[in-house]
Amino acid sequence: MGETAKKLSGAEIVVEELKNERVEVAFGIPGGALLDLYEVLYQEEEIKHILMRHEQCAAHAADGYARASGRTGVCIATSGPGATNLVTGLATANIDSSPVVALTGQVPTSAIGTNAFQESSTFTITMPITKHNFLVTRTEDLPQVIHNAFYIANTGRKGVVLIDLPKDVQGNRVEVELHPRTTSPGYRPNIKPNQVQTKRAAEVLLNAERPLILAGGGVISAGATQPLRELAELLGAGVVTTLMGKGAIPEGHPLSLGMAGMHGHVYANRALNECDALLALGTRFSDRLTGWQLDQFAPDATVIHVDVDAAEINKNLPVDIPIVGDVKLALHDILKWLDKAIKVDKEGKRESPWLRRIKEMHSACEECIKDVWRAGSSISDVVIKELSNILDGNAIVTTEVGQCQMFAAHYYITKEPRTFISSGGLGTMGFGFPAAIGAKVAAPDRQVVDIAGDGSFLMTCQDLATCVENDIPVVVCIFDNRYLGMVRQWQELFFDKRYSHTNLGVTPDFVKLGEAFGCYAERVEKPEELKSALKNAFESGKPAVLDIIVGREDKVLPMIPPGGGITGMIGTERCKRI
Repeated sequence: MGETAKKLSGAEIVVEELKNERVEVAFGIPGGALLDLYEVLYQEEEIKHILMRHEQCAAHAADGYARASGRTGVCIATSGPGATNLVTGLATANIDSSPVVALTGQVPTSAIGTNAFQESSTFTITMPITKHNFLVTRTEDLPQVIHNAFYIANTGRKGVVLIDLPKDVQGNRVEVELHPRTTSPGYRPNIKPNQVQTKRAAEVLLNAERPLILAGGGVISAGATQPLRELAELLGAGVVTTLMGKGAIPEGHPLSLGMAGMHGHVYANRALNECDALLALGTRFSDRLTGWQLDQFAPDATVIHVDVDAAEINKNLPVDIPIVGDVKLALHDILKWLDKAIKVDKEGKRESPWLRRIKEMHSACEECIKDVWRAGSSISDVVIKELSNILDGNAIVTTEVGQCQMFAAHYYITKEPRTFISSGGLGTMGFGFPAAIGAKVAAPDRQVVDIAGDGSFLMTCQDLATCVENDIPVVVCIFDNRYLGMVRQWQELFFDKRYSHTNLGVTPDFVKLGEAFGCYAERVEKPEELKSALKNAFESGKPAVLDIIVGREDKVLPMIPPGGGITGMIGTERCKRI
């Protein structure tokens, strides 16, 4: 049972339950269907509300907050267009397994289905893009619904839960017991891995000559970076990551080969092609990782797949040893089995030809990244490398989507988990800047930088006002090439340079735009100017916009062409053949 019964309005119940879930901040925009809730928030001191300038940005900010902190992010929008504006942000968070709870206003229960003013069927609209959602029709149900929502969002495979709140449900006063301690009996995520399967996995890894670990976003979500590193060092196994797994192992570690996949490192893809045992952790084997020719993906490997979501096992790639459960628990079990069987040297590493091969590929990858001034480099390559050197892994970096994202994935060296935040599964333009807002709110003592494309930034730049009004000093580094760069790159390579509607043409003077909002702003025309510009931006104490001029036809290479596999990358001439 919960606390002693009290007579409260629905809006008061919502706020009391949010406080009980330790919610400290919510990102939202009020509206007519939420006036009761916002009346209570007006008097509330424990929950900080940040007024965004677009609901999509509210969802992205809650998502960025969740990814940077590991806590559940909260966003709020009114009925009708407010709720539908959340959809892209909620879909972005859910496909990347980010825990977010969304509260939406709704017309009174008696008006539902009448096409009342600002009515939309938020429940049915969001059902395909959330982990779970609720339409609350009884005020008495609010304590249990909110408790369930936070539990569902941040357990098992994490995701988005939406609660639709009709206006009368918020306004009604009822006697309820607050803070229920039990959850819905229908939701019991299986997080404990099967011991037989983890033992089989340990035996395969122990007997493999060329073991490799593929780390996805589930490693970071589960807090499993330390046991991942222990296992890699114990086995002498290389580690490749997905985009979402970037940060699962420090990228300067000699066993790290960086990101694999369509725009991944050549050496990461080569390792996948050469391994004889692949331990895949918290990844869904998306097409951007595997390519479309699955016979080229780890063709000689016994594949072990660990994921907390059973639906992902054997969905995209057939596997030999499926393990359903929490990645951290599975790694602890595998380490336990190995500790009983393995003999290691004083450093706890197995010397082998494969280990030497991994270290050789790591060194070649480092050399390729460091030598960004080589023939064939683009200005964008050099800018990211300069940014990586300046920030030295101590900042939280968010990205927009497209070329800027892939340049960052290649050349920005990540040292810690939860410091590289990007839209993976949905590939949402406009994500990075509002996600940076949420990340900065979650980690106010860290520098937060958004690596943006001009096309993406134009989609959500109005929330510079949010940063200025709420003193959220994020720095936006705009890669300014006046193109929708990634689409233009594909048009150049695969459509004979027919640049159909990818030239942005007239765009704002981003320096003047930033200054108009009250931000610090500066133009960077050469990579060597970036260090002083970043210094100026951070020292200003304001939100900042850096307009960085890059090559109009810069390309992210190497890459897997459409329909290809990981052995068919193009643009590998710049990479040392080993």
